[in-house]
Amino acid sequence: MFDCSSVIGAHLNLISVHTSKTMFKTLLGSVFPSTIPLFLKASDYQKVFPFWDKFIFFLEEMGYMHLQATKPDSIGFALNNSPVGLAAYILEKFSTWTDKEYRSSPNGNLTTHYTMDDLLTNVMIYWFTGTITSSMRFYKEYWNSKLVQSLNGNPIEVPVGLAAFPNEIAAVPEDWVKDTFPNCIQYTDMSVGGHFPAFEQPQLLADDFLKFVQKVEEKDDYP
Repeated sequence: MFDCSSVIGAHLNLISVHTSKTMFKTLLGSVFPSTIPLFLKASDYQKVFPFWDKFIFFLEEMGYMHLQATKPDSIGFALNNSPVGLAAYILEKFSTWTDKEYRSSPNGNLTTHYTMDDLLTNVMIYWFTGTITSSMRFYKEYWNSKLVQSLNGNPIEVPVGLAAFPNEIAAVPEDWVKDTFPNCIQYTDMSVGGHFPAFEQPQLLADDFLKFVQKVEEKDDYP
């Protein structure tokens, strides 16, 4: 996405913006809440604050990332040897990351948005192909890549559209998005949905994607 000649646009539903400016605003708002209205719209408050509540939730949910970024083969081979273990590892995310309130549900509310056949199909793709370990290695390769680290923080110049779902694990206010994505031409606050919108809310995501494509095609510099 750094090369505008190779990518004409990117539509995303999860982004990360970690600049010195956004970190300063987050810290300032956490220590001095009265300053928040100076740099954040009231409608975007819940996307960032209360910061410590968000931070604790993030820590609780990122255990898998730390494990996969440091010891992917250890957990990978264990899951490759247990279909029940593999299902538990994967399906927990379809509960918590669809709606964090589902964590307190006895059955995780898994079938509220998905059918059991669809969920098991997802699990079986990894089981029959034996690819859960290689899928986890991506995290270690990413976090240990000098190229990736060198690119972090650089602005993404291609046209970007963001579908912001309310139950996504992390949210970035529209005004902050342009610190890293200065050419963000579409930002949509979705009414429902979590981390798996293509699975949970396919029509909402498709409609937003098509709207974005139309905007990109209408730009004067479209090739």
